[in-house]
Amino acid sequence: MKKDAVIDSHSENTPEIEKFADLCQQHNKIDELLYYRYNVKRGLRDMNGKGVLTGLTEIAEVKSYTIDDDEMVPCPGKLYYRGYNIEDLVKGFSKERRFGFEETAYLLIFGVLPTSKELKEFSEILSSYRTLPTNFVRDVVMKAPSKEMMNTLQRSVLTLYPYDSQADNVSIDNVLRQCLQLTSIMPLLSVYGYQAFKHYKEGGSLVIHQPKPHMGTAETILHLLRDDSKYTKFEARVLDLCLVLHADHGGGNNSTFTNRVVTSTLTDTYSAIAASLASLKGPRHGGANIKVVGMMDDIQKHVKDLKDEDAIRKYLEKILRGKAYDRQGLIYGVGHAVYTISDPRAVLLKKFVETLAEQKDEKETFDFYQRVERIAPEVIMGNRKMYRSDISINVDFYSGLVYRLLNLPEELFTPLFAIARMAGWTAHRLEELNSGGKIIRPAYKNVARHTKYVPINKR
Repeated sequence: MKKDAVIDSHSENTPEIEKFADLCQQHNKIDELLYYRYNVKRGLRDMNGKGVLTGLTEIAEVKSYTIDDDEMVPCPGKLYYRGYNIEDLVKGFSKERRFGFEETAYLLIFGVLPTSKELKEFSEILSSYRTLPTNFVRDVVMKAPSKEMMNTLQRSVLTLYPYDSQADNVSIDNVLRQCLQLTSIMPLLSVYGYQAFKHYKEGGSLVIHQPKPHMGTAETILHLLRDDSKYTKFEARVLDLCLVLHADHGGGNNSTFTNRVVTSTLTDTYSAIAASLASLKGPRHGGANIKVVGMMDDIQKHVKDLKDEDAIRKYLEKILRGKAYDRQGLIYGVGHAVYTISDPRAVLLKKFVETLAEQKDEKETFDFYQRVERIAPEVIMGNRKMYRSDISINVDFYSGLVYRLLNLPEELFTPLFAIARMAGWTAHRLEELNSGGKIIRPAYKNVARHTKYVPINKR
């Protein structure tokens, strides 16, 4: 029997496994009423959707409401990096038609905006780190290629551990060096992993471009990914904007919180980043934009006239009832745990999406997205009991469309998120280490009854 066949045979559920799975379902589910009885804030959020305060940070702030006479009043969403409004940051580098990700990473990590000289030095450091160990691509990336790039990324990051003679050193200078190296090579690990999958699993050509020293992160991604390495400056600027908008989102998002939890144990950088990657892989977090484009494709397939708003509304209601698309009862890309009136990232991205759609002759597709953007919140508010009075689209609604317009494969949608979020993970890991915090260990209340042991011959 071939090795692959042996592996495949272990990938199938057997009647025995299904039997034990039933047992798991019977004895591993908490009564919903108990969460109310003991006032457990599921998802670390209270009944009003407000997050439970578990830590302090100076890195990023998400704002969705103001306080008026001790009442929370929803407001257009705001995102701040180190106290700077994301809108002002984007306006600053966009006005000068330059890339912003490296500047944003510098701000998040070091807490101040760089001068031209400092930005140049920082970019040169990132460029110098943009290389992999000898034969790493052949021996690690090319081995056991997977369609799931996030697992490929995790494996690659963890495999870098033995190449680092200071892997377990958690001093600030060493962790900074490790994180900057990972920030630099994340595009290589992502794109090379995809190229290996495309070649070995789908029979495509194997294209491995070497990074160029004068390119920033966004240009490097497009250069490495496209066979001819060609791209327009505007395409690179739009991708750069996506990286800026995804660079951080406060300490409370799942992958960053995971990073801080793991970092609090004083584990190594490679393990901490791998843990964040595991979190980001989940469709409730980093994989949401894939769900959005899949949902939009499904609507286009089943609604004959995409200008017919009544037909779109009816199909969205069908999705919400769990009767269409993936039957999960969710309209993806609409609503956010924090933002209500608007997600500032979606607002900023939308302006660039429209121009990109026009350049790609996809204006009708963009118009269709706008219709769903307008109708979907109405459908949700009209069919679900909500603790809030407003709901809007989030950044995932348009980011998937951007990647589609840039001809980026869906397998790389979530890795692109990871490439961007490395800046935020780095900042939060350093802040956690530098603040002398304790190991993060929240409380869980045991609600099982105490039971007497029964000998095996009497069960």
